Amino acid sequence: MDKVFSGQITLLKAFAIMLVVSGHLEFSILGMFPPYSFQLALFFFISGMLFKDKYLDNVREYFTKRVKSLLVPYFAYEAVYLGITFALVPVIGEFFGEPVSLKNFFITPFLNGHQLYLCAPLWFVPQLFMTLIAFLFLMRILRNFDNRWISLVFFTILGFCTIPVWKHVSHTPIALIVMRTAFSSFFVYLGHFYVKYIKDRYDIFSPKWLGGIIVFQSFLWLFNRDFNPEHGIGLSYVLVWGRFDSQLIVPVLTSITGIWASLLVVKLLHPYLKDVKFLQQMGKVTYHIMANHVLVMYLMTLLLFKLTGTPLSDKGDKIYSIFNPVQTTYVYFVVVMLITTYLGVFQQFVWRKFMEVLTRQQHTDTSKALF
Repeated sequence: MDKVFSGQITLLKAFAIMLVVSGHLEFSILGMFPPYSFQLALFFFISGMLFKDKYLDNVREYFTKRVKSLLVPYFAYEAVYLGITFALVPVIGEFFGEPVSLKNFFITPFLNGHQLYLCAPLWFVPQLFMTLIAFLFLMRILRNFDNRWISLVFFTILGFCTIPVWKHVSHTPIALIVMRTAFSSFFVYLGHFYVKYIKDRYDIFSPKWLGGIIVFQSFLWLFNRDFNPEHGIGLSYVLVWGRFDSQLIVPVLTSITGIWASLLVVKLLHPYLKDVKFLQQMGKVTYHIMANHVLVMYLMTLLLFKLTGTPLSDKGDKIYSIFNPVQTTYVYFVVVMLITTYLGVFQQFVWRKFMEVLTRQQHTDTSKALF
């Protein structure tokens, strides 16, 4: 991976996590794209950009890497947040989560990931794991045809047909997993296809492309209803619960245009922001920001309610509503991004040292066993 591409990926990841945090604060960084109209699709797309064909011949290595990078830290976070949730009970008077059980600790993360509300955004991690493993096996099957267009058609059918099919099947937990995996696999393949066949061959960021996307997105906006809660969600969609309202292909289309807009933003800004250390750090700790930003938002809200003498009963939504959003939304955003980024840098440093110590201990134990 060349230095420029690596830097663009890091900046793209930073931009993606800012979109997630801004979405939970209910404002949009890109005006024509409402919160959650493409943000999660962008993360799947980035995962596809980073996928290497070499893993098609080494399933065990890929599976092991994804377990270590995704599931191990996930369950570590879940254990920590279980303790935090218990610690907050005397303060807020209730347990922010589902009843504690082995099922909710080990199984619910793969079903919906909302067993603990304060780290609920991490639901995305087990789903990403399932999607990447499914994608690996699908790619192993499709390479037998040795034709990228067959693969593109197959994943495009998955992307565009998943929602219509979802509206006509029983919404069981297993069906929900299958739906999310099929839908997200399309965007993983798009990311892989973009890097392999488009990025260095075609200019898809010309003024004509920009004009076309603006026109197309303006027509998509006709389907948007995300102005008041009673209107529905329109261009936005809630992948974790399979909520697409009456839309059939609009979520796929607005995800594609949103990904394109994100790539354009990064392409234009990278020369000016490539040396900004804070953004580099942010792009490298997106996992930790995803895990911690709701907790930081909630603690800020508790503090502001306490300082102003406002009763918690006025809070509204248990987790996501914030104090006086008209005035404080952007302060929340800045403070949350600062705290979670530097907290993530610290956590990453601690985790790296822990793994180094663990590796040295394993080598020592192996040496003792040999001699």
